[in-house]
Amino acid sequence: MPDRHSFAHFLHDAGLAAWFGGSLMGAVALNGGAAQVDDPGQRARAASAGWARWTPFNAAAIGAHLLGGALLLKDNKHRVKHQKGVLANTNAKLFLTAGALGATGYSRYLGQKVISAGDVPVEGATEPTTATPPEVAKAQRQLKALQWAIPGLTGAVLASSAVHEEQQKTSEVIRGTVKGAGSRAVAAAAPLAAIAGAKAVQAAHAAGPALEKARDNALPAIEKARANAAPVVAKAAERAKDALPV
Repeated sequence: MPDRHSFAHFLHDAGLAAWFGGSLMGAVALNGGAAQVDDPGQRARAASAGWARWTPFNAAAIGAHLLGGALLLKDNKHRVKHQKGVLANTNAKLFLTAGALGATGYSRYLGQKVISAGDVPVEGATEPTTATPPEVAKAQRQLKALQWAIPGLTGAVLASSAVHEEQQKTSEVIRGTVKGAGSRAVAAAAPLAAIAGAKAVQAAHAAGPALEKARDNALPAIEKARANAAPVVAKAAERAKDALPV
């Protein structure tokens, strides 16, 4: 495994930074700034024009991030498999990335619905007025939630990436690999222990009839020995009684 993955890291980090930063800037500045347009019928158009200019760059950023992530995953597949904690963090990161992709794609779909409606009166890019058509108003309310969901999800992906960076420290690799080997050993031993336990139970069941037969055979001998011993014990008791002073 090569020691450096600079190109993959650049694609992954730069793409994610642009995705996160662009979505946050859009929610705070672009959508908020559209509300300052004097004509209510032009506010959605102004915001949509800005998002349309950003969309190709955002798509390129997302593509770079995904490509870089795939290259890093390929280069670190041994750590994912053997270092404890890396697989769980990788799965969490994939889940968050999928959520961010879904939110981004759906927000683009909703934005197109607003654009297609034409110059309808709105309070802001994501805020309808009482005069806004119902379908546009519904799309705007959904966009209002998504404009914060996307930077939230991509920010969580950034946090997961930071954890991945920490997990690449030599001390973390050694500690995680040892713990991973221990977990795999326990996992491998568990089925063997279960098989041994099952065999022990089977052996106990198989020995049951033999033990019962041995007990049944021993009972007459025990009864006979007790019957033979009774007169001897009684006679010894009588002798002991006679020997005692009156």
